This record gives sequence, structure tokens and C-alpha cells, in this order.
Amino acid sequence: MAIQKGKDLLVKVSDGAGGFVTVAGLRSRSLSFNAEPVDVTHSESAGRWRELLAGAGVKKASVAGAGVFRDEASDALVRGLVFDGAIAEFQIVIPDFGAVQGPFQVTGFEFRGDHAGEVAYDLALESAGALSFAAV
Repeated sequence: MAIQKGKDLLVKVSDGAGGFVTVAGLRSRSLSFNAEPVDVTHSESAGRWRELLAGAGVKKASVAGAGVFRDEASDALVRGLVFDGAIAEFQIVIPDFGAVQGPFQVTGFEFRGDHAGEVAYDLALESAGALSFAAV
């Protein structure tokens, strides 16, 4: 696999009509997966090394992004999810790798601006159910 351009990592949200709209103006974005381990260590664990229970624990995905809004439609869509506390279908496109899709909730939405610059925002999403992965 060749080196990929960061701008091609896309965060998309369902448009409610069966398609997805790219969250406009993201200049940086990241996707991380985590799983909480379940510690089953006991007094007879070999060498007192920690033991973990395979296949247990909570899995989650987090998405973070920062940028500027370029149009009213994507601004209104994300803002509506924040104010409603709604969970929506998102798709994160990883170039030449695939796409992760599933329900996410907007857990952070911050606006900021410098005196001589544009208004920017920070966005945080947390998975809210089972995710699927489709390879390219």
C-alpha cells in the first residue's frame, strides 16, 4: 500500500435519504479503536503475571476532527445532532483501506476563533453501537 494523503481520510454523516454527506471543512481528523481489558488475574496466575479474558470487555471507536465549515448544510446537520443529542449513522473513509460505518454520537463540538482568522471548530464522536468495516 502506498502512502496516503491525510486529506483523503473523510468523515461523513448520513443525509437521511440513504446517502452520506462529507462533514465539510475538516482540516485534521483521526479515528481510534479501543477495547477495555477484563482482568482475571488470581492468586495462582503464573508468575503473578496479569491475565486477561479474551473476547470480553467494551469496544469503542472515537473520531476527532478540526476545521472550518464551508456550507450551511453540513453546519446545520452537525449542529442539529449536538442540540438534539441524537445518534446518527457516520462513515469514516480510510483511503485504500476501507470504510468504517455505524452509529456515532457527537460528544464534543467547540467553536474558536482568532481576531485575525476564521472561525474554526473541533468535533468529537464516540461510537454508539456495533460498527462494520468494508474493505476497498
